[in-house]
Amino acid sequence: MKTTLHRGLALSMLFVLALAAAPDAQAGVQADRSLKDSILVNKLLVSKKYRIRIYPGANHEALFFNASGEDGKVYQFFLFDVDGNLVKQTQIRNKQTTIITNFNKGCYTFEVFSDDEHIENGTLTIK
Repeated sequence: MKTTLHRGLALSMLFVLALAAAPDAQAGVQADRSLKDSILVNKLLVSKKYRIRIYPGANHEALFFNASGEDGKVYQFFLFDVDGNLVKQTQIRNKQTTIITNFNKGCYTFEVFSDDEHIENGTLTIK
């Protein structure tokens, strides 16, 4: 299990590093800085057993984390920066929602666990 987890985390980190190193699609064109910040969520591993929702708020200043599955389950959300440092951590019970705020712009990976079971992972980009 640990080998699979470390391999999955390593692949997630490589994907985020590739995203961070990728040049703009339109090189030489200045981005319009007047646009609002945005939060993009890309799930790489999706659970069929649990319903995990990770989505931005309407103003893209907060991230919502919601889980449903078995009664009594606790779900942990971990957010890592591109260097692999833990940036945010939270946990919720079945059918609860929490709000995660105070992000810096950049690329991140996330992992969701329940009882040491790796449920979902993916990338989070804040522009």
